[in-house]
Amino acid sequence: MTNYLDSFFSALADPTRRAVVEDLTKGPAPVSALHARHDMALPTFLRHLKVLEDGGLVTSAKKGRVRTVRLHPDALVQGTAWIDTYRMAWEGRLDRLSRLADQLERTRT
Repeated sequence: MTNYLDSFFSALADPTRRAVVEDLTKGPAPVSALHARHDMALPTFLRHLKVLEDGGLVTSAKKGRVRTVRLHPDALVQGTAWIDTYRMAWEGRLDRLSRLADQLERTRT
């Protein structure tokens, strides 16, 4: 799981790749349409797509001469599940700290 998470978060660490993920929330798109929004050479853009595929965030399929990329929503679910685990733990800790601070404040006055 850790290796998957490393690839997942590494893929999302780049603004170009996050923009591609955002574009794909609207639905599958051909590589040419995704590339058109970015000012970079096609080989560079294809490397970004490869990182997203390796991170499990997207899949692609070629039909004729057109390669279509689609978001792999299960990857997002797994990533957010990992984040939620730690978010819930920290929220619990912060809630306890807030209650303690309130208690201390009431004893001072």
